[in-house]
Amino acid sequence: MARRLFACFGGKKSSSSTSKSISGNNSAAVSADTLSGDGPVLVQLFSSQGCKTSPAAEMLMSRLGRGDFDDQIRGEGGSGSPAMVLVFHVDYWDYKGWKDPYGSSQWTVRQKAYVEALNLDTMFTPQLVVQGRSQLIGNEEETLLKSISEAPRFPSPAFRATFQRPTSETLQVSLTGALKMKVDGNGIDIMVALYETGLVNDCERGENEGRMLSNDYVVRKMEKMCTVKDVTAKKSVSGTAHFTLWDGFNSSKCGVAVFLQNSSLQIFGTQSFKLPDEI
Repeated sequence: MARRLFACFGGKKSSSSTSKSISGNNSAAVSADTLSGDGPVLVQLFSSQGCKTSPAAEMLMSRLGRGDFDDQIRGEGGSGSPAMVLVFHVDYWDYKGWKDPYGSSQWTVRQKAYVEALNLDTMFTPQLVVQGRSQLIGNEEETLLKSISEAPRFPSPAFRATFQRPTSETLQVSLTGALKMKVDGNGIDIMVALYETGLVNDCERGENEGRMLSNDYVVRKMEKMCTVKDVTAKKSVSGTAHFTLWDGFNSSKCGVAVFLQNSSLQIFGTQSFKLPDEI
């Protein structure tokens, strides 16, 4: 894709110009009687260390992930986990002089799929996608909290997770449990993401030259565990995801996020796990 279709956005704009919803039926893959629940809303940030306005969005994600806005999102008498955060570093800003160490063309492809679903003209950073259904510029705090509060919620899957290290370079994540929602014949993908927090880099070139950059909830690996069709809410589903680990892997800084998505990348349920210290 030509570079002229990329943009790096920041500053304040009205929600009407920055928030747009994905059209279509939210129940495309699950039964209508399961379109409610108290599971977390998945917030995805598409970001880059090569974008001048991304660090502010990354800070917002760090605060969201650690629960700084939970009470505002829940409202009076609310409960449950308001949000689950995943940050995808794209690679299309690498040409500007700083190669993002966490950037991947895989995440650029994922962002492009959302851009197409939303009928947008431009790929930009920082971009937030809420529950796979609406998007906004990544540093607009008030619009984000409103989007999370208004997003559809679904039951969290009831997976049990086991972790193994077949070799020193690999991690195996096995899941077993009920999805807690009925899936129709259109099917739904069970995605497993391995993320890392507490990342700090001294940026030596590019738009953020001279800045110390901090990143949390950065997706390092992601796999589709399986696709399921025509299953009941109580039926047990099992599968395994295999990850090749990176140099310096530290289980204490990592976690696993599981989420269900349809062919339009709309999200229908989320669950997260901490890695055991001994893994």
